[in-house]
Amino acid sequence: MDFNNTPHRRKNILTGEWVLVSPHRTKRPWQGKKDKPQEVELLDYDPNCYLCPSNERAGGAKNPDYTGTYSFHNDFAALLEGPEETFKDGLLEAESESGICKVICYHPNHSLTLPLMEERDIEEVITLWKKEYTDLGSDPNINHVQIFENKGAIMGCSNSHPHGQIWAQRSIPQEVQKKVVHQKSYWDQNSSSLLDDYLQQELDAKERIVLENKSFVALVPYWAVWPFETMIIPKRHIKDYFDLSKDELLACNDLIKIVKKEITNKDPLVKGFNLGTNIGIVSGQSILHCHFHLIPRREGDVDNPQGGVRSVIPNKQHYKRNN
Repeated sequence: MDFNNTPHRRKNILTGEWVLVSPHRTKRPWQGKKDKPQEVELLDYDPNCYLCPSNERAGGAKNPDYTGTYSFHNDFAALLEGPEETFKDGLLEAESESGICKVICYHPNHSLTLPLMEERDIEEVITLWKKEYTDLGSDPNINHVQIFENKGAIMGCSNSHPHGQIWAQRSIPQEVQKKVVHQKSYWDQNSSSLLDDYLQQELDAKERIVLENKSFVALVPYWAVWPFETMIIPKRHIKDYFDLSKDELLACNDLIKIVKKEITNKDPLVKGFNLGTNIGIVSGQSILHCHFHLIPRREGDVDNPQGGVRSVIPNKQHYKRNN
């Protein structure tokens, strides 16, 4: 059977789940929506922006006149600090979730994004990421810290000012747990890293490699779900993002910028991105291997993208946004 031309399933080796692939459908004619590139006015400062220096935020607090990076507790946090409680009624079951959500403004300039920032400014962002991760992770009530960025209004970013978010929570997300289980199982059976071996197989095959530099490889995972979904993996075995050297951090950022440009050039329907890395379990997680996911987003790929990954908690998805 020719798996490149017939329907089949592919296994996601990180989660153990199977993905349906229908390659023959790429040959169907397209008469759907075709968007024209939008022209966006770039402003150094927007008086109506909730995140610009000295402006009042949607929750009523006022930003300081910051000149570099700036972090604060999210005014519309998806997670709140509180006690542990459970609910059970027959087959209906729930438990409380607690945590801390923070926003990080990358730069006072409203028009800049990470790919456009100077290296020294990017280093300042990374330094603050490390500090927040360490501080939040030291809280005995926090077991998982995730740093991420929703980029583009089409996938839920509610403000165009350059910023990212941090979620620190009591429980460990199921997706992370599944990856830990499968990576540890592979290590126990083979005494080698699952992602190390997978990366080497992809480098040997050279079928799904998008780009590579001296430190990183960008590839389309064999089990990709989204069109142009990309995984970025360091060539050196590294536990997590914060173990990367300064040169590796810059090499990673350069590769992500190039891949982002390549994707938007090839697919004008891409209007935003999810970019993220799970930095693991704050305490007790083993067999980690740093990697990043860059997922292109298109208008209509979900009914309502507002809130980005906040939508995993439905009643925290919708909030006042800065249009």
